[in-house]
Amino acid sequence: MKKVKDYLQLIKLSLSIMVVFSSVISYLLAPKVVAFDWSMILLLFAGGMLVTGSANAINQVVEKDTDALMKRTAKRPVAAGRMSVMEGWVFAVITGAAGAFILGYYFNWLAAGLAVFSLFLYAFIYTPLKKVNSIAVLMGAVPGALPCLIGWAAGDDRLSTGGWILFALQFFWQFPHFWAIAWVAHRDYSAVGFKLLPADEGPTKFTAIQTIVYSLILVPVTLLPYYTGMCSYGDTEGMIAVGLIVLANLFMIGRCVTLYRKMDVSSARKVMFGSYMYLPVVLLALLLSKTPIP
Repeated sequence: MKKVKDYLQLIKLSLSIMVVFSSVISYLLAPKVVAFDWSMILLLFAGGMLVTGSANAINQVVEKDTDALMKRTAKRPVAAGRMSVMEGWVFAVITGAAGAFILGYYFNWLAAGLAVFSLFLYAFIYTPLKKVNSIAVLMGAVPGALPCLIGWAAGDDRLSTGGWILFALQFFWQFPHFWAIAWVAHRDYSAVGFKLLPADEGPTKFTAIQTIVYSLILVPVTLLPYYTGMCSYGDTEGMIAVGLIVLANLFMIGRCVTLYRKMDVSSARKVMFGSYMYLPVVLLALLLSKTPIP
């Protein structure tokens, strides 16, 4: 059981589930997906979990020395010495290959290719950039948003407008979300040389303003599906969905404004946990109001 727990920690289980959740909802939002097929959903979930777990495993192998220095990550299996670097790499290669195969064989190779590209960006571009420049957050937001595009491609067999809208939603959402995490963990991050806040001075008014700006950008992005016809607001479900999306945006903006006013870790933590609630609410609201195929 200890070994199982180590592997679950290696793949960052809760984070991976959240990532794959957005991919599954994006798949269900694709116009070609007209039936709720549990077998396909479970296959997409499995493929996504394997690829995401592989990326997270590589991240922990590469950053084992850094993780060992931070209180929040020191107990990770590779950093703590419970798992060897070789074991971590073998696990990452096997899970990554298995996940890509599932996506390619059961869905299409476009989705599989996007998944491999996302893994590469996260593990080999974003991860080393964290100690170089805060542009790492921008680079990390790309693989962080690609699960939406992967799910859409798996369902629609192409990269069409709806997939790019969902990509944009998760892309812009990551900035207030991740800067809030970096604010809360600033002491740990700065001690190991991570440069993840937009200001070199650390948590500043400029950082707080940036969270507000990106949460405001999310307002038109979350309403784009209704302008493109991907979702409909002409029935009861649609009106409820739009109401939920508007309330979610006001909630997110409000928490970011509070961070700007108070400039404390407690407010940053509220932005962080608020963002965890925001994304599934918006995605499920979009699914609730998906335009039915005639």
